[in-house]
Amino acid sequence: MLRLPPHETSFPTSIAAAVAERVAAGTNGAYVAGGTDLYPNMKRRQQEPRRVIDVRRIPELGLLDLSPDGTLRIGAGVTLTRLIADAHVRAGWPVLAHAASEISTPLLQNMGTVGGNLLLDTRCNYYDQGYEWRKAIDFCMKKDGAICWVAPSSPRCWAVQSSDLVPVMVALEARVVLAGPDGERTIPASALYHDDGMAFLTKQPEELLVRVEVPALAGARASYRKVRRRGAFDFPVLGVAAWASFDGAGRVRAARIVLGAVGSYPKQVPEAAAALIGGSLNDDQLDEAARIAGKLAKPLDNTDFTIGWRKDMAPVFVRRALEALRTA
Repeated sequence: MLRLPPHETSFPTSIAAAVAERVAAGTNGAYVAGGTDLYPNMKRRQQEPRRVIDVRRIPELGLLDLSPDGTLRIGAGVTLTRLIADAHVRAGWPVLAHAASEISTPLLQNMGTVGGNLLLDTRCNYYDQGYEWRKAIDFCMKKDGAICWVAPSSPRCWAVQSSDLVPVMVALEARVVLAGPDGERTIPASALYHDDGMAFLTKQPEELLVRVEVPALAGARASYRKVRRRGAFDFPVLGVAAWASFDGAGRVRAARIVLGAVGSYPKQVPEAAAALIGGSLNDDQLDEAARIAGKLAKPLDNTDFTIGWRKDMAPVFVRRALEALRTA
């Protein structure tokens, strides 16, 4: 049986108190909400904080409403189940409800939070194993070792960003609000991520993700398609988010395509999106965009399925995501 390492848990009731505790804990601290990512990692000794700061009692993190300008505000502590069921989300941002419903299982959706999914640890076949297994191969550079077993000659870690909500938030040009010792700051969701399997977040360790702000679609359309072995529970080995806005004649005015689970960060492919501009999402446009995106997708041997099959699926699922925009 895997057991949690020794640690203390606190339950602050304000953002300021949570941040102060995290600062005081230093490298021994970690925030937690649902715990569906952190606690398994702790059991496998991938993360070993001695002070766990449970933020579920902070009221602001449970916010889920519309601002006066129509922006959707989602507190980092909102559960996936609540996001999926919310009437405003389902009516105005159905792609968010759909993407959240693709995460894990209903039981874990009851626990997992929006903030937790956005800050999900990067994953790798060589990293997401028990301590004894990792010790047997001499660990990896992401934890306790000095080598990346995916690419042994590489100076960096290639663990994969495997969130379902991240590519969607990037495609929607959402913003995230972070609170730290010096106050709050707001950045684009796309700016929250580094292309690095270890240092995959740009936020400072003591900063707390407070909420996500998602602009109204305002006539635009968005979709999300996911590849995984089973129809539930599994992390994506490919996630495709697509967004497009249209002019009065139904022609694409602007578009974004974002690939998840093919790298250490959400990979935007503007070259593929550019193939859609000025058209009406006809088959030729979709084929060209899918071809370009597939060429730019470069998965490695660090998740489920073979590299070649995963690369072959990139243009297939990009096209499916774009087809969904015709009727979204």
